[in-house]
Amino acid sequence: MLDQVLKVFALTPDHDINLMKPGQDLTHVTSAALAGVGIIIDQVKPDWLVVQGDTTTAFAGALAAFYRQVKVAHVEAGLRSGNVLSPWPEEMNRKLVSAIATLHFPPTEIARANLLREGVADEAICVTGNTVIDALQWMNTRLSCDKELRETLETGFSFLDPTKRLILVTGHRRENFQGGLENVCRALAQISDRGDVQIVYPVHLNPRVQATANEVLAGRPNVHLIAPMEYAAFVALMRRAYLIVTDSGGIQEEAPSLGKPVLVTRNTTERPEAISAGVAMLVGTGTTELVRAVNLLLDDPARYDAMAQARNPFGDGRASARIVDKMLSR
Repeated sequence: MLDQVLKVFALTPDHDINLMKPGQDLTHVTSAALAGVGIIIDQVKPDWLVVQGDTTTAFAGALAAFYRQVKVAHVEAGLRSGNVLSPWPEEMNRKLVSAIATLHFPPTEIARANLLREGVADEAICVTGNTVIDALQWMNTRLSCDKELRETLETGFSFLDPTKRLILVTGHRRENFQGGLENVCRALAQISDRGDVQIVYPVHLNPRVQATANEVLAGRPNVHLIAPMEYAAFVALMRRAYLIVTDSGGIQEEAPSLGKPVLVTRNTTERPEAISAGVAMLVGTGTTELVRAVNLLLDDPARYDAMAQARNPFGDGRASARIVDKMLSR
């Protein structure tokens, strides 16, 4: 999945830890990333190690740097849901990275306030916006200007019916494995019975996600279960969507930039800015609640228009430049 993104941005890694294996658990990912990043640090001897977000590899990378007394810069710092089990294990990962980092780059003032409340020094914090918005704006501009690229991507969407509104779905969070994801899929099955919508669900490669999505949704009319998409194609599909149902953190940030209402299938979110801005709604993982929320947006134009405003509290597309400037100034 990462290889697709590297290709889009024409990036070739200098090192590949190659830690993935079938049936891996968090213990394996943590220990393999800790050892693998440690070996690279020993070889490169960097002044800084930059970690992005809240993944297990971000935490393991930060810990590997700490063990070698290498300074850590944390991009997308300070996000908090207030529940260490949701999102799991990401909420704990980012708290642990914050305890290690020398420089913190929160995307918003709310994230900055979270860090200050936890005792991080103000001079160690620089609010930048989120790099995901930088990437989205770059790709959105490219799609708007490159007719050939748009037409190439459209050929991959030939299965879509232009007369039906498109609901784009993603779902992969571990905390939703205990029934939540199944409830969401059952809601999608009910929604698919409407004659005026079509659902596209790029199904994550995690075997648990694959099994649940296929068991509940495979073969249903108006539901398209497809493989994970490369970044350009996914942005093109977001542009085309009427609304988005997701448990992804990044999509909660991306969709508002495109004026797409977001229904968040989680019980908590570390990105309350989107909720406060009125461009996202936290609906949980209950089947009835999700069906009700989707139908509301499909059937109430005023409610839909209120959410479908292209306003984004997560940055202006210049986060990367601010991060570079701050690090070089040190």
